[in-house]
Amino acid sequence: MAPCASTAVTVAPECSSGPPAAASSGTPERVPSTWTVSQSGRLRALLAADADVVGLQETAVHAGPELAEALGWFHHRAGENLAILSRHPVTGTQGDPDVGFYGAAGARIRLDGHPDGTPHEPVLWAAHLNHTPYGPYDADPCFAGLAAHELRAREAQSGRVREIEEVLAAMAPDLAAADRTPVVLVGDFNAPSHLDWTVPAAVLHEGHGPVDRPVSRAVERAGLRDSFREAHPDPVAVPGTTWSPAHPLHKDGSGRPEPQDRIDSVLHAGARPTVLDPTTVATGHIAPWPDVAANDWPSDHAAVLTTFRDA
Repeated sequence: MAPCASTAVTVAPECSSGPPAAASSGTPERVPSTWTVSQSGRLRALLAADADVVGLQETAVHAGPELAEALGWFHHRAGENLAILSRHPVTGTQGDPDVGFYGAAGARIRLDGHPDGTPHEPVLWAAHLNHTPYGPYDADPCFAGLAAHELRAREAQSGRVREIEEVLAAMAPDLAAADRTPVVLVGDFNAPSHLDWTVPAAVLHEGHGPVDRPVSRAVERAGLRDSFREAHPDPVAVPGTTWSPAHPLHKDGSGRPEPQDRIDSVLHAGARPTVLDPTTVATGHIAPWPDVAANDWPSDHAAVLTTFRDA
């Protein structure tokens, strides 16, 4: 299996996530969230997901353009690690075109026009944040087993708080105009959400809850909403796990259970789009690591697939 990646088609190291879809007027469009994929099987998985727009992480430079060419889609590649694929024309790009391994990139996507004839061009950003130290490992007694008050400090040590603040600063002009032009942020955030680490959900997290997760708090303060938790507000009933369908046990061979969590998300801002049936996707035969070569599912992350309908 290739390194992990996020959003619809992603390639990332240890943990990742996937992309959303923006919808044209009256017609729902599907967008997979960040998700990690290997080279084999990625086209089949994309086509089966029936996505319109896909955010990718850990693309090893070439995966995004190669996939776009094979699909006959439009694309935007940024740096060595990020790409956005779209069935619809890409009319503009946002962010640093030479972004490093961690960071974010955006693209403006031309959908069908509004009924009044004005263009409909939502903005999609794809992000990838640092993978270590990793919050679920810190909380799990089989790993670090830290106390609740120590978990927030570890998030700061990871650099993810600084990284998401830089991403949101780059997105600020788009977010300020989100009620006119919808904005979607998809990615492998390598961090859980405070919406999942609640008091009732403490049974899923070794008794920890609530835990205030600074990355998800930052995007919430910026006006971005978590599409999966909007539709599925109960994290106990619907955990929405994205990491990892291929890692029930930790890869070091110790036999420790791998902490399962939702670290890939499709977030959105703007008054108009309505969220329809967001889901996680990991299908077919999935053997656990390291026997993954024959897996039908080409990633060690589940994909997040969200449909938006423009109001």
